[in-house]
Amino acid sequence: MSNLYEPPMKWSDHEDIAMALYEKFGDEFGESKIYRIRFTDLLEWVLTLPNFEGTREQATEGHLEQIQAKWVYEWRDNQ
Repeated sequence: MSNLYEPPMKWSDHEDIAMALYEKFGDEFGESKIYRIRFTDLLEWVLTLPNFEGTREQATEGHLEQIQAKWVYEWRDNQ
């Protein structure tokens, strides 16, 4: 659940974004499924996270790749 006192997330906050995605989707996405997510879908999901203040135009493939990798690490840590 989002805390109003948390600082806003930006595209470079890969680990925070990954943790928020894991909190949102839980074990619905395992490692292989996370790596198969289309970047267009991932982009939309990130933009709808509470406390996220980045824009679609600021997104880069590098940011999305890092978020995807950190999400896998977050999923593994919770198994």
